[in-house]
Amino acid sequence: MLYWLHQILDINILGYITIRAGISFFIALFLTLFLMPLFIKWAQRTSSVQPINEWAPQRHKEKASTPTMGGVVFIFATLVASLLTIKFSNMYAVGGLLTLFLFAIIGFQDDYAKVKKNENLAGLKARTKLFFQIVAAVTISSFLCIFADFNTDLYVPFFKSPVLDMGIFSIILWVLVIIATSNAVNLTDGLDGLATVPSLAALSSFVIIIYITGHASLSAYLLMPNFDIGEVAIIAAALMGALSGFLWFNCHPAEIFMGDSGSLTVGAFLGYLAIISKSEILLLLIGSIFVIETLSVILQVGSFKLRKKRVFLMAPIHHHFEMKNWAENKIIVRFWIIAILSNLLALMSLKIR
Repeated sequence: MLYWLHQILDINILGYITIRAGISFFIALFLTLFLMPLFIKWAQRTSSVQPINEWAPQRHKEKASTPTMGGVVFIFATLVASLLTIKFSNMYAVGGLLTLFLFAIIGFQDDYAKVKKNENLAGLKARTKLFFQIVAAVTISSFLCIFADFNTDLYVPFFKSPVLDMGIFSIILWVLVIIATSNAVNLTDGLDGLATVPSLAALSSFVIIIYITGHASLSAYLLMPNFDIGEVAIIAAALMGALSGFLWFNCHPAEIFMGDSGSLTVGAFLGYLAIISKSEILLLLIGSIFVIETLSVILQVGSFKLRKKRVFLMAPIHHHFEMKNWAENKIIVRFWIIAILSNLLALMSLKIR
């Protein structure tokens, strides 16, 4: 709508991506801050609370009455803010909205099943959830190829030119990136605010990378690829604003959890940002906490199946530190520090090409 006003009323300032990104951030922030208390009251009244896994550390039992599905609110706020500020003719922005919408539906289905049956493991079956994720990821990847005619080259950090044209196989990589990141954020979402700040840090990096990639002069100066993806930075900024508002209620002790409707969606969107900015490999550093959490689960499961021994006291790794009697706040803040530092390193790498 704001871009339409820029065109119709000739309000030049609304033509700038940076201005509209800032506006979208604050719209999403204030909308989340307004709606979240109402949603929390509704969730408490309807017993839409977080079922706790029986295998979780004992201290988690006290969180059994905490409302969940906060992701519904901040994803809604993100979509509203984005719809008010983006240029609809940009197919990359449309793809970003599609990613948020499709994965929010999958996450909501999973959350609703858990809440309805009051059982942590009563959500969508793993195979069913994976099937829906694959369908959504293939839809998004196909959209990029068909409607955005997106470049299929593979870029590697520190190289100024693409190393490989993946052709049709690019869809396979993109599907893997979206699904892997979606599930990685979902695994990380186990403590109050643990997934929220690393997501904010990753989104901050991607806002910068996407703005540069969409800017002809800046991308040429830094020897980075140039695509018309700048509008997607507006959606990323909106999600940052919404997550900032959510963190107000999600910081320890949490008044609400994001649930799969939030974590699966945020992860999928981060994967989408990595794809369109040609940062699929750099995503390993940008999302370092998510990578560490996922690897801890893979190592734990693999070791137990092969050697009948555990690597960690409990996986994902944040539970390992809980079992070692680390204070929850200490685990959370230390993971936040790692996330912020790794994102600073990722941004520093942009100049080294």
